[in-house]
Amino acid sequence: MREKIKDAQTIVVKMGTTSVTHPNGTLDFKKLDNLARVLTDLENSGKRMVLVSSGAIGAGMNRMNMKERPKELREKQAAASVGQGLLMQIYHKFFDEYNQTVGQILLTKDVFKHSIKRNNAMNTFSALIERGIIPIVNENDCIATDEILEECFGDNDILSAMTADIVGADLLIILSDVAGLYDANPSLNEDARLIKTVTTIDRNIMKTAGSAGSCQGTGGMVTKLKAAKHATACGIDMVIASGELSNILYEILAGKEIGTVFISDSVKKNKMIG
Repeated sequence: MREKIKDAQTIVVKMGTTSVTHPNGTLDFKKLDNLARVLTDLENSGKRMVLVSSGAIGAGMNRMNMKERPKELREKQAAASVGQGLLMQIYHKFFDEYNQTVGQILLTKDVFKHSIKRNNAMNTFSALIERGIIPIVNENDCIATDEILEECFGDNDILSAMTADIVGADLLIILSDVAGLYDANPSLNEDARLIKTVTTIDRNIMKTAGSAGSCQGTGGMVTKLKAAKHATACGIDMVIASGELSNILYEILAGKEIGTVFISDSVKKNKMIG
């Protein structure tokens, strides 16, 4: 089943908050630089890459001297307002080093439900990807209301699956602070075993999910499984793996048994981008 991953052409990579920041919430420049290099190299190889990145609120927290993640909606929005610009500034800096152009797309849940907004988003993605520009996607936290308050995207897990759908992706890769789906909580059970392949997300699989594992990220395994359910229903394979090193993308795309792969439904949707 891993062999089909080698043939993936349009790939959405989602980086969780912990994969782009230090434990204290500040941006990790080494990780961001490595990510930019790897994604550019994959784009140069003929792949069509889309990045869904968290970290805006975390970046804003540092600049605003916040000691912990804000709980009030307006404070989250303020942190996102400061942090989103900072995050994109850093991304532009690192991608420019490799002569790769990137574009920012901010989304909210209503975009996917509203036919006109959804079509506009699809057109924007298509125009960027056709020109070899890597779209960098994030939730529009600055104007979000119930989305950011309830954190329904789960650190952009669900957002990444919805994005993979509208760009007609072949593969979604979620990189975070977990190495994949385990049959028990690995932080509490040293005998927990990695589940390498999931073909059906049933009740037993959902029971293996735990709560969010870090104070910076908001997405636990529950939201990752929901993202997997959405992606596979759309005919998109998905992989969950550790985001400590972006070089792991090479191994995943080489078909190696890295993390957990979720096999998509057999009926593929028509792809938006030819």
